[in-house]
Amino acid sequence: MARCLVFMVFQIYCLISTVGLPLEPAELLQLGGDVGSGRLSTDPADVLEASRDFGGFTRGEPLAVYHPSGAGDVAALVRAAYGSARDIRVSARGHGHSISGQAQVPGGVVVAMSRGGKSQPQARALPVYSPELGGHYVDVWGGELWIDVLNWTLSHGGLAPRSWTDYLYLSVGGTLSNAGISGQAFHHGPQISNVYELDVVTGKGEAVTCSEAKNPELFFGALGGLGQLGIITRARIALEPAPRKVRWIRALYSNFTEFTADQERLISQSQHGRRFDYVEGFVVAAEGLINNWRSSFFSPQNPVKLSSLKHHTGVLYCLEVTKNYDHDSTAGTVDQEVDALLGDLNFLPGTVFTTDLPYVDFLDRVHTAELKLRGKGMWEVPHPWLNLFVPASRIADFDRGVFRGILGSRTSGGPILIYPMNKHKWDPRSSVVTPDEEVFYLVAFLRSALPGAPESLEALARQNRQILDFCDDAGIGAKQYLPNHKSQPDWAAHFGDKRWARFAGLKAQFDPRAMLATGQGIFPPPPLLSDS
Repeated sequence: MARCLVFMVFQIYCLISTVGLPLEPAELLQLGGDVGSGRLSTDPADVLEASRDFGGFTRGEPLAVYHPSGAGDVAALVRAAYGSARDIRVSARGHGHSISGQAQVPGGVVVAMSRGGKSQPQARALPVYSPELGGHYVDVWGGELWIDVLNWTLSHGGLAPRSWTDYLYLSVGGTLSNAGISGQAFHHGPQISNVYELDVVTGKGEAVTCSEAKNPELFFGALGGLGQLGIITRARIALEPAPRKVRWIRALYSNFTEFTADQERLISQSQHGRRFDYVEGFVVAAEGLINNWRSSFFSPQNPVKLSSLKHHTGVLYCLEVTKNYDHDSTAGTVDQEVDALLGDLNFLPGTVFTTDLPYVDFLDRVHTAELKLRGKGMWEVPHPWLNLFVPASRIADFDRGVFRGILGSRTSGGPILIYPMNKHKWDPRSSVVTPDEEVFYLVAFLRSALPGAPESLEALARQNRQILDFCDDAGIGAKQYLPNHKSQPDWAAHFGDKRWARFAGLKAQFDPRAMLATGQGIFPPPPLLSDS
């Protein structure tokens, strides 16, 4: 074992020597030594994988990739880096779904928290019922993928986490470092509102257990903290009994005011029997809709009635909702509940479409689309995504300026989501920044730059900049979700004076050398080794 470790250190030393970085082998031995059964790798395949992300338009090559076998390994690595005389940067990487290189660390060490189907390095914990909490929870590794958490808890008690993201092949630590949102957030809050406890390895290499009652500053600071305060190695996730089936419904609107009024009405309904379980929506060009309505959502038995749309041009809006249920015997009750809820809405007549499917299939719907796109070579392409939180009081201005202005009828290139959430479901002690209104919308431009398409990477990036500039010029008060700012003053403006002072103070306390998650670009990292 020691001989293998020395050989790995020698490999890294040779790599460093070729790029002129004056690092001594003994210093890397310290970094790679006391790390249990973890593995420090300079394998070109590992380095290449860690140098890129889902966004596909940035690349930052680390010197090495570290594969931990548990939280102790992560703590030992960070502790060695913190104690080193050199400025060694460390970044945790989950499933690599960041957009702008947030998990990249050029010249540093990437901690590979997820490894596909082998993302769980230790034996999984069984779900537990807590009389004190009045419900179930499960403890999961920070690199675990949500799809694996779901399959595990379903097979051990028919349980499931309460809050989701639309895509399940993301790591637990990754989404909790941002927020984790989907159409359930209006009722359950984001994923960070459904966590009881965390284990976090701080930038000093200290392994800290934290919760609302124990080390609360670190607990709430790490939730939505963009990886700045530490690496999440364990999370205690709230569970609930999982339904078996989902009634999935879509309806179309041409009037934006009616569309958003109905969405806001739906998220205000809290009584279980009088609300949907999921509320989202998206924007679509009417012309493309009429000429080429294609979706796995629809079936030959559920055709689109184009006569309802023939007089509409420009932009249309699609409401998307679900109602959960357990058995076929309850389908009749679901029919009544859905009819009552839809009866209060103002969608275009003849444009309601429904389908029923298993709960897991609904939650994993994006992966189904991913497999189809992969088969066509349309997944591994640049994704210049832009996600915004827009206050409800300005969402109509956003529609006029962006959907009907900057975009016009050019809504191709990928989904454009729009749906509201309730701020009181978000804990203000977390590090996430949201607009200062009770209701705010996620507007997500989830577009792809396909080879040969008019919507090139440059064109979509330019359009994103136009959207941001419009929001600034019009005083919309939007905040970026999964934020990407280019300077510390921009980050300070993103947080606001009070929250920025708090966040910067937590950074100084828990990562005083500013060596974690430097790819976020929030706090100036120390100089690279070659600069010293």
